[in-house]
Amino acid sequence: MPIDAAKAVAAEPRSAEITWDHKDVQLYHLGLGAGTPATDPGELRYTLESRLHVLPSFATVAGAGMGVVGGLSAPGVDIDLAAVLHGGQTITLHRPVPVRGGAVTTSRVAAVYDKGKAAVLVLRSEVADDEGPLWTSDAQIFVRGEGGWGGDRGPSERLELPDREPDKTVERPVREDQALLYRLSGDWNPLHADPEFAALAGFERPILHGLCTYGMTLKAVVDTVLGGDVARVRSYRTRFTGIVFPGETLRIRMWTGDGRVQVSVTAVERDDAPVLADTLVEYS
Repeated sequence: MPIDAAKAVAAEPRSAEITWDHKDVQLYHLGLGAGTPATDPGELRYTLESRLHVLPSFATVAGAGMGVVGGLSAPGVDIDLAAVLHGGQTITLHRPVPVRGGAVTTSRVAAVYDKGKAAVLVLRSEVADDEGPLWTSDAQIFVRGEGGWGGDRGPSERLELPDREPDKTVERPVREDQALLYRLSGDWNPLHADPEFAALAGFERPILHGLCTYGMTLKAVVDTVLGGDVARVRSYRTRFTGIVFPGETLRIRMWTGDGRVQVSVTAVERDDAPVLADTLVEYS
């Protein structure tokens, strides 16, 4: 079996230095669709360096996401990248992400689960600077065809949505060029830009990055429920359940209460096809 679960989990963590500045943050925010309307004071917090704050999901691209890259090349992991799917993402914030920073990211395979027809790698990155921990990021990576060795199936928790109408519902358009802009933050997979490559993968045209949808959703929650205050976010998790095509519209439904926002995200033009599920933002 190409994945040796015991060897992968026991491997020594890998560390690397990462840096970012306001230009990286602004580019990331623009890749999520920030800046419309361009003169809106709320949008200027995402686009103008003199007012800039950092959406916590920027943690997924700071340093170009080295944790995921390192995890897929860890000892005990020898897989075909064509079989890899990003299944879920969790970020825990220890304090607000600074506009400019330098830090050390320490990455490891935290767990390997046997789902029968697939394996799931949990790739954990812990990021700290001179003042202490900044954030912890867990990426759940599905590897098709690599399960079935009789290992631990892992957690299968599902987050049931409240049995009532959402407290807030917003729609966010995805620009036709949004994937082209978002990929400049570090995810150069041609699936999101090259029509011929997308066709080989079974898609009619390039698809939007899942982590772009992830960031767009958090921005909608921050702007709609948290008064635009990114520092209130404590953690954010989701499970990727469907694709988004550039040019479509996201319908983001939110249920609030007790320092939590549960979220459902669907694609409007495809009869509310599910995009994100088990999505939860915890805040102070």
